[in-house]
Amino acid sequence: MIALIMDVTTDDAINFENWLMAISQGRSEAHVEFIRKACLVAQKAHEGQKRESGEPYFLHSLAVANILANLRLDYKTIAAAVLHDVPEDTSVTLEDIRAMFGETVAILVDGVTKMQYIGHANDATEKSKKEKAKEKAKLESLRKMMLAMVDDVRVVLIKLADRTHNMRTLDYKTEDKRRQVAQETMEIFAPLANRLGIWQLKWELEDRSFRHLQPDVYKHIASLIDERKIARDAYIASFINILQKELAKHGIKADITGRSKHIYSIWRKMKRKGVDFDQIYDVRAVRLLVETEGDCYAALGIVHTTWKPVMGEFDDYIGSPKNNMYRSLHTAVFGPQGKTVEIQIRTYEMDNEAEYGVAAHWRYKEGRKPDETLDGKVKWMRQMLEWKDDVADAAMFIDTVKAEIFQDRVHVLTPKGDAIDLPQGSTPLDFAYAIHTEVGHHCRGAKVNGRIVPLTYQVKNGDQIEILTIKRGGPSHDWLNVHLGFIKTTRARSKVRQWFKRGNFEENITQGKSILEHELQLLGLPPTKPDKIARLFEYSKTDDFLAAIGHGEISQPQIINALKEMFENVLTKEQPKTPPPLPSSNKSAPAIRPHGIKVDGLGDMLSSLARCCRPVLGDVDIIGYVTKGRGVTIHRKDCRNLMRLAQNCPERLIIVNWGESQTEKTTYPVDIEIEAFDRPGLLHDITAVVANDKINLVNANVSTDKQKHHAKIFATIDIVDLNQLGRVLTVISHVQNVLEVRRRL
Repeated sequence: MIALIMDVTTDDAINFENWLMAISQGRSEAHVEFIRKACLVAQKAHEGQKRESGEPYFLHSLAVANILANLRLDYKTIAAAVLHDVPEDTSVTLEDIRAMFGETVAILVDGVTKMQYIGHANDATEKSKKEKAKEKAKLESLRKMMLAMVDDVRVVLIKLADRTHNMRTLDYKTEDKRRQVAQETMEIFAPLANRLGIWQLKWELEDRSFRHLQPDVYKHIASLIDERKIARDAYIASFINILQKELAKHGIKADITGRSKHIYSIWRKMKRKGVDFDQIYDVRAVRLLVETEGDCYAALGIVHTTWKPVMGEFDDYIGSPKNNMYRSLHTAVFGPQGKTVEIQIRTYEMDNEAEYGVAAHWRYKEGRKPDETLDGKVKWMRQMLEWKDDVADAAMFIDTVKAEIFQDRVHVLTPKGDAIDLPQGSTPLDFAYAIHTEVGHHCRGAKVNGRIVPLTYQVKNGDQIEILTIKRGGPSHDWLNVHLGFIKTTRARSKVRQWFKRGNFEENITQGKSILEHELQLLGLPPTKPDKIARLFEYSKTDDFLAAIGHGEISQPQIINALKEMFENVLTKEQPKTPPPLPSSNKSAPAIRPHGIKVDGLGDMLSSLARCCRPVLGDVDIIGYVTKGRGVTIHRKDCRNLMRLAQNCPERLIIVNWGESQTEKTTYPVDIEIEAFDRPGLLHDITAVVANDKINLVNANVSTDKQKHHAKIFATIDIVDLNQLGRVLTVISHVQNVLEVRRRL
């Protein structure tokens, strides 16, 4: 096999020698020869293969390698880039590559091959059971790749380069495929490039994705940029000339250039600030490079002395670097003619790191180990995966990885002034577990900037946090309840789960049974044997399933989704044969066409939601009943009134389902009942937590027993689906003095 591969004829071969010559500067002859060997192997392996554009497949391999060569990555990474598709698409195996190019190249190629599954992670829950099983195997491969990525981030760099070239040639695919790939790139790969600090790739991935996702908006902004290009370039040249002279007067040497304009960045600022194109400052922008950090601040002073700064547009990312270690000074000024200009000021070293991110640490360092700066750059990956052994579900692993990697970060301080990096939305408990596991376990309170705050407080940049601990005790089960907002980070959640998992098995079973019964009662679902639900989670032993709920491995949202799936199957097959008798009257909701309801076979017939059972998007199942003069009333299938109506007029029952046009803004009224010890401000506190979840409280009636100090509240709320209902009912149940809350049927 190997001998055959190396027997390459050059008659019809693509000439890559000019490319090798171009990238050879600064590389040894042996390293260039290593890359040449990879090119010969890949060229022979891909012989006869064409891309959708019609070009030879080998050109894609060279293009990916060229992107990495422009980042000045080491020779083994470039060789792996040339070979990255060989094991997947040709007869050459990974073992062949290992034999010819060594273990490092083989690991990189294998990692890139596995990373192809990252785009399919979102689809696992949309498929049949057989497809889910196949998807689970793919997700396990992705999981292994993510773990391996911690040890060699170059796998990700190759994949980013591969995706970048694919985006450059996306026009040859169908429109649906273009949108799918662009969405995937915008959600996963562009944020990953940003997280690794490789702005050169980040901007290109964002702009090319934006072009396919919103082509009309993209073309409009691009045309506005092109329309004014000549005048803008002349303005920037004049601005640079003035600034250069001012800097020279003060003895500061600097390179000043006009900064490239990124369409997606401009559009995002327009949306965020609610302004039009003319009010975006970085349409006119310059970058100023100096030798030292001191020169950065000196140049900033000169800029602000020469022109009036725009208030609120100064950011010091040198003193407080971004989460991806980006460093620079940003400001905006009113330049000549009162036009706004954005200015970035940084050293040459900062610029190098800003453009190339982690890739910068391999530049000109072939054969050397990554330095401490690089170790810091990928530290977040290592922290993210510390909990890997505690999560058995690969899909959950991927969801959490995406949540951890692709969100904004905040930097907070310990009482001693040490900085801790956390995801946005983190709480004092997340901070406590970031300090030490035992600090988290024994946490009972927190002070932020000297003031006591609840453990659900969301920390902000610059907060100084002090954790209040006890000597004995441990975590609360409430900490694992996602609806209550105690914990944001995967690390903290996994540590709490570990603590409960080490606890008494019987206690976890009891706790799990209590949680399951509570969820059934909360959502107004009938009592159900746990073994039926356990089978949906692929547990053969019910006790193991209940224990998993008890120690937090299975969360409330997962339980709700399983209940919906299970009741849909049960109610379809087990309809009562003899419904109870029809009542004398049945009140139905006003004749309002509910959004997202599809009535099979009746077109646009008027329909309304039944007031008796208040069906909600995501309810186990629904059915329609044809009324006299009011169209179709939509009921839950387990509605008692519906069963009575069906006894006399079964022919009026029709099949209905939740339509695909449903949007998040569509809400449904749900009746709830709250029991509590009466106290002043009780209703105010309940309405406050409902409003905090942006839920509309339609009405509320309170009845009190003054002798027993007991209160009952009957309320109607507008909610989107069962998950939101479960969340708000859980939050209400934790309001002080509330004894019980449930959905009324």
